[in-house]
Amino acid sequence: MNTDRLVIRILDQARGADRLLVAIAGPPASGKSTLAKLVAEDLNTEPGDNIACVVPMDGFHFDNRDLELKGLLHRKGAPETFDVQGFVDLVLRLKSNQLPIKFPLFDRAGDRVLPDAGLVSPHTRIVLLEGNYILADLPCWDRLHGMFDLTVFLDVSLALVRQRLMKRWLDAGMGENVAIGRVTGNDLPNAELVLQTAFKTDVVLHS
Repeated sequence: MNTDRLVIRILDQARGADRLLVAIAGPPASGKSTLAKLVAEDLNTEPGDNIACVVPMDGFHFDNRDLELKGLLHRKGAPETFDVQGFVDLVLRLKSNQLPIKFPLFDRAGDRVLPDAGLVSPHTRIVLLEGNYILADLPCWDRLHGMFDLTVFLDVSLALVRQRLMKRWLDAGMGENVAIGRVTGNDLPNAELVLQTAFKTDVVLHS
């Protein structure tokens, strides 16, 4: 994935800014995490540099026990299975607070949230926030609209999303029939929702 143009645009826009917030959104398995990681590595060109940091939305998954009580465990990954208010509060803090800010990360292998596992330092000038719904015109999520300095959307076909998601779940040890049910019954509807509700963004990348 070539990130040169995006990195140049981010650096140009970051000049003179105390902190630049870049939103990277797209359907599940569109490559958001990979793109954010590559861009951060390109921005942090020297050993020890930490001008850029990645903040994934996935750390705001509700706990599985809470989802089970609400009857939502089978829909994990849908908009209502995230703590959107917590994510909004974090973005507001990132915009206004230069102190060290901790944030949760998601352990995919353990299927659990790790509270305060991530850190945005006072020296972080560019924050790359990535997630399915952070640029979605959906109730509650739409409060994020306008909070970001630069917005990026990854547009990908549903056929490719399905292929990547099947590989993800099979590689995680899930049986083929279970994986098919997970992808068709939950992941693809979520992907369609992301594609249908995205606000117009500054940059659109196709994969």
